[in-house]
Formats: sequence, structure tokens, C-alpha cells
Amino acid sequence: MAQNTTSATASQVSGPSKGSDASRGPVPDFEKLAPKRSYLNRRKRKDMFMRVLIVLAFVVALIPLISVLWTVISNGVMRLDGYFLSHNMKGIVGGSPAPGTTDEYGGILHAMIGTLEMTLLAMVISVPIGIFTAIYLVEYSSKGRLYHAISFFVDIMSGVPSIVAGLFSFSLFTIIMGKGTYNGLVGAVALSVLMIPTVVRSSEEMLKIVPQDLREASYALGVTKSRTITKIVLRTALSGIISGVLLAIARVIGETAPLLIAAGTIASTNMNPFGGRMMSLPVYIYNEYQQGSATCPVNAVNCVTGIRMERAWAASLVLIIIVFILNVIGRLVAKLFAVDTSDK
Repeated sequence: MAQNTTSATASQVSGPSKGSDASRGPVPDFEKLAPKRSYLNRRKRKDMFMRVLIVLAFVVALIPLISVLWTVISNGVMRLDGYFLSHNMKGIVGGSPAPGTTDEYGGILHAMIGTLEMTLLAMVISVPIGIFTAIYLVEYSSKGRLYHAISFFVDIMSGVPSIVAGLFSFSLFTIIMGKGTYNGLVGAVALSVLMIPTVVRSSEEMLKIVPQDLREASYALGVTKSRTITKIVLRTALSGIISGVLLAIARVIGETAPLLIAAGTIASTNMNPFGGRMMSLPVYIYNEYQQGSATCPVNAVNCVTGIRMERAWAASLVLIIIVFILNVIGRLVAKLFAVDTSDK
């Protein structure tokens, strides 16, 4: 009797398990779902083709960059020396050397000073305006009419030709200060008109990618909105904002037309951006190029007919070096103030 009970219990235990296996259906053959070797080979060939295509596109993109750098360096380095960087064009006539010298033909000190001062003034004007505008668009606006109006005008300013910015600045200061107003401030205002849209758009995009959780965590701790923006949002987006400012500087530091109209030209060094004409490197390069070959008087000693092109190439090399130095400084500043996201 006990044996019958045991066998019945065993059959009850084993019965449902068999039934459950039958209810699950046949086990699928996963080997049939595996991709075929021909399909895998085709994917590998496509992957290799795209890799080669991307590398070729990268190489093609590098060709003009390397060509420009090599051309500027090879043509500009022979005239680039200490005298060229420390003297201006005062007293230089044609292809003759500077008075009292036999092999010195003027320099770009006045142009370097003018470029740096006008670019710095343009940064002082455009960076606060651009960052504050971006903060309003991202943090304070309710996407209403004012938001769309500001976005519309920023987009319009992005497409304004540089010569129009120069005419605007010159007209503005002519109305305020009278006719014939040429100085570094006028040129800086013209450059700031070109810089502001770039600073606004780049700063706006950097502020948008700051996680909303950081803002909410700050608000949960009782931090005010203004302090959250200055201490958390701006600090997190600082690296990208600096990159946008550097992009704006690179956009305007090589502009010629607005500075030719607003700041004018001068052969001597002018340290005061608020008084008198001021030379810049792009205008200096343009003047040297458009004058063509220098004329040499009869019986002239050490006169170089191609000196103007040599000075133009050397000034171009100096302009590239200045942009490179500004980029390095910007990267260091961004790295210094960036938020440390490494795990501790």
C-alpha cells in the first residue's frame, strides 16, 4: 500500500513537469537564426569601405590646410626677424631700406598693436553681451515673442557682410563725434557686431547641453536661480563658451574691410585706441599686396622690388601665430576652470 502511494505521488510530480514542457512547445533552433558567413563578409567589406572613405575625406580636408600653412611659412619666414617685429613703417619709401640702415625694410609693430587692441576691445564689448543674451534665451525666456525676435535678429546678424558692419560703425561714430572719426574704438565696434552672433549661438548651445538635473539639485538645496547660473551652469559650460569665444575671435581677427573703413591706415605706432587712426595686420597685408612691386630709383642701394610681398607674407605668418597663441591660452583657461568630472 505504501509502495502504491509512493508511485502515485511520483507520477503526480513528474506528470505536470512533462505537461509544462509540452505546453512550452518545441525548443527553437538558434543556429538557424545565426547570420550566414556571406552576410558577415559583406558587412566587413562595407565597414572597410566606409573606413577607407572616411580616412580619404580626412586627408582631402587636410590638403588645403597643410598647403596654406606651408605656403605662408615658406614665404614669410625669410622676412620675419626681430627688427620686423619691433619697428613700424615710418620713413619707409618704396623698396629702399629704412633710414640709417642697409638691410632693414620696416616692420609690423604698429599693426600688431592695433590688431591686439581692437580685438581686445571687441571682446570686452561682445562677450558680455553675447553671454548675457544666451543666458536669457536659455534660462529666463518663456519661448515667447521676445525669444523669437532675439533669435531672428541674431540669425540676421550672422549673415551681415563684414563691410556693412564697418559702414555701420563708421556711420554711428560720425553721427556721435562728427565726420572723419577714425580710431581703434570704431574698428572694435565694427568687429563686435560680427562677434556677437557667434558668441550668442555658441554660448546658447553650450548652456542647453548642461543637464537639467544639476539645476534641479541646486534648487532643491535652496540655491537661488542667479547663483545656480553663475556657479553651476556657467561653470559647467565654461569650456564650450570659451571655445565659442575663440571661434568668434578667429572670425574677426582677419577681417580687412570693416577696419579699413572704420580704423583707417597709419605708418606709425598708435598706442591709443581712442585717438587717431590705427593700423591692423589684415589692413597692413592688404596695403602691401595691392601696392605690388616697389619702385627703385636710379642708382639706389640695396633696393628690393619684391619687399612688399615679402612683408605681406611675413605679416600673414604673424597673424596665424597670434591666432594659434590665443587658442592655446583659451584651451589652458578652459582646462583651468573646467569642472572636474573624474571619479575620486
